[in-house]
Amino acid sequence: MAAEEVTISSHIQHHLTNAKMCMTDSGLAFNKACADSGFWTWNIDTLAWSIGLGLIFLWIFRSAAKKAHTGVPGKFQCFIEMIVEFVGDNVRDTYHGKSKLIAPLALTIFVWVFLMNLMDLIPVDFLPAFAGFVGEQAFGMDSHDVYMKIVPTTDINLTAALALGVFILMIGYSIKIKGVGGFIKELTLHPFSSNSKVAMIFLIPCNLLLETIALVSKPFSLALRLFGNLYAGELIFILIGAVGLMQLPLHFVWAVFHILVIVLQAFVFMMLTIVYLSMASSDNH
Repeated sequence: MAAEEVTISSHIQHHLTNAKMCMTDSGLAFNKACADSGFWTWNIDTLAWSIGLGLIFLWIFRSAAKKAHTGVPGKFQCFIEMIVEFVGDNVRDTYHGKSKLIAPLALTIFVWVFLMNLMDLIPVDFLPAFAGFVGEQAFGMDSHDVYMKIVPTTDINLTAALALGVFILMIGYSIKIKGVGGFIKELTLHPFSSNSKVAMIFLIPCNLLLETIALVSKPFSLALRLFGNLYAGELIFILIGAVGLMQLPLHFVWAVFHILVIVLQAFVFMMLTIVYLSMASSDNH
């Protein structure tokens, strides 16, 4: 893209476009060549940043576990223990079943989603411009043909994948606690019921429709809530970056406010996961 063709609209679109990789008839292709490649297109920036941040999470907590001791804890150990205790308290207050998986899962979700959200505070032009420079110098590419989205949670594919994992756990816990028959009964015999068998035959399709919608809407709400909030926040950062020197105080004000969004969205995703798994594990009916 020539310099004179760059507009605010194209600048925003460039920042909100993932680096893509796909297989075509002519072999491995990237970015614009993947426009018609179909479902099997990999957003390699989302994968790289999410996996990298996941490894950072594991390294930080593994380091804290290795250095932990029974004496007076240092600042690093105290900080990690505060996070673990905070997540543990929420799990104990919210999850009413018995599972050793829930607390580690909640901790992983909270910290991992927080780290991915935290990338939103890095100046929007810094890493994409660096990626464009590397692409231009090392591979002879036009810098405007190099894409780099550094906030994984602004990619609906990532948030949907996280929500899908939670959804699979919900189904698994429901079947584990209630059995296949109990899970089917939960979908077909509630919320409407009747002592008449004939009436129940007519009510079962209604119950199945309502319960299926309620079940499927949970992962959709998880995915769209996280994606929508972070995508909107990133878009505002990009718009602020287009106003020139005035962007510095505006960036600071929005970044301070956005810190609350970053933490809150990680907390909400964790809490809803715990609530949904607690509901799936309950055997009240």
